Amino acid sequence: MSYDIKLAEKLLQINAIRLNPRNPFRWASGRLSPIYCDNRIVLSYPESRNLVKEALSSLSEEFEFDVIAGVATAGIAHGALLADALGKPFIYVRSKAKGHGRQNLIEGDLKEGSKVLMVEDLISTGGSCIKAAHGVQEAGGKVVGVLALFTYGFPDAVENFKQEGLEFKTISNYAAMLETAVNEGYLNQREKEFLSNWRLNPAQWSDEAEKRLEKTE
Repeated sequence: MSYDIKLAEKLLQINAIRLNPRNPFRWASGRLSPIYCDNRIVLSYPESRNLVKEALSSLSEEFEFDVIAGVATAGIAHGALLADALGKPFIYVRSKAKGHGRQNLIEGDLKEGSKVLMVEDLISTGGSCIKAAHGVQEAGGKVVGVLALFTYGFPDAVENFKQEGLEFKTISNYAAMLETAVNEGYLNQREKEFLSNWRLNPAQWSDEAEKRLEKTE
């Protein structure tokens, strides 16, 4: 069994991925969504954590790098697991510079010219990860690629990374999750079709969900 299906199974089993089309989740962006993915939960389950470490190690073989950088905050632990498995230096990138002390944006020792492989937990649009990559580049590092546990597969993300000239790879993805959710009985075929349509236009889905909520209030 491939890593994408294996991880999708684990994420569903431990409720790291939750599916609720009728009572949608609100993301940090304000959008409503029928799915919420919280890969931090992986850290509480040794079997799932080891699977992530093994899969990230395998994906990392496709890159040449000196340092691993975790993207704050959720990518820090996964990046540290990978760095420990490979015996590589580790740094992490804050979402913004610390407001006191040394006011660091990057924590750890990043040497000028180092090739950096970044680790994120989840790719939606890629915005936070690209912002972190800019921070590494401004500090003298060269970002060679990005690894993440899961991606929704939004076209925006693919385009955003392409414009930056950044390659990204993920262990699992939305299509693998839907296939697994149906096979394991989390979803029926009708619900799968509904969730497939959401991914094609999440902004429109969110707007329509907002209208439905307003009518019920």
